[in-house]
Amino acid sequence: MESIFHEKQEGSLCAQHCLNNLLQGEYFSPVELSSIAHQLDEEERMRMAEGGVTSEDYRTFLQQPSGNMDDSGFFSIQVISNALKVWGLELILFNSPEYQRLGIDPINERSFICNYKEHWFTVRKLGKQWFNLNSLLTGPELISDTYLALFLAQLQQEGSSRNVSQDIPQTSGTHLTSEELRKRREAYFEKQQQQQHPPAQLSHPRERPTTSSGALGSDPGDAMSEEDMLQAAVTMSLEVVRNNFKTEGKK
Repeated sequence: MESIFHEKQEGSLCAQHCLNNLLQGEYFSPVELSSIAHQLDEEERMRMAEGGVTSEDYRTFLQQPSGNMDDSGFFSIQVISNALKVWGLELILFNSPEYQRLGIDPINERSFICNYKEHWFTVRKLGKQWFNLNSLLTGPELISDTYLALFLAQLQQEGSSRNVSQDIPQTSGTHLTSEELRKRREAYFEKQQQQQHPPAQLSHPRERPTTSSGALGSDPGDAMSEEDMLQAAVTMSLEVVRNNFKTEGKK
C-alpha cells in the first residue's frame, strides 16, 4: 500500500485530507479551501443584499459567522463540492432521489465522501480494490465489496451522511502544479460569475436531507456466520473512529 496516497490528520483539517486522499495528491491546502469558502460567503451576502442592505435580515446576516468554514479549520460540504467542481467532479447524496434515479450501485462507483460526527473522510476504489482512506487511520484500510456495503449501511444507520463522487479519474493527476490548480480554480469562479447575472441568478449549492436506513440484521444461529463476522469488523472499524473523537474532539 506504499503507493497509495494517505494524508493523515493534522489539526482539524479533515476536509483538506478528505479531498487530497480522494484525488490522491496534495492538491488542496487550507488557503485554497478558505478562498472557496470566502467566495461562497460572498455569494450568500449578495443574495441577502437583494432584500435591501438596510434590512434587519441583512444586518443580522453580516453579524453571523461563516457557514462555510470556522476558526478550527472545518469546511462545509458546499466547500468540498465546489472544490471538486474545479476538477469537473460532482457529488451526489447517497440514497437521494437523484442517486435512485441514476440507479447507482455502490460497488460500481469509485469513491465516497463520508461525514461522521463532523469528520470528513474518503472511501475510494483504487484499481479493483476499495480502501478506507480516513485520515484518522494509521494507513489505508483495505475493504472488500461486501464489507463496503455493510460499512456504508452502518454509517447511514448511525446518522452519517455520504456522497458519491462521480467521474473520479483512475489515476491521480500528479503532473498538475499549484499554478495550474490555481488557474483551474480561477477559471471555475470566473465561469460561475458569468452565469450569475443578474445577482438574483446566483446559484446556491443544493442541500439534500440526510436519510437513515434501518438496523442491519444478522443471520440467526449459534455459529458466527461470515455476515456476522463482517458486521463485527464494521463495528470494530467504526469504534476506531469513535475512540479518536473521544480523545481529539471535532476534526
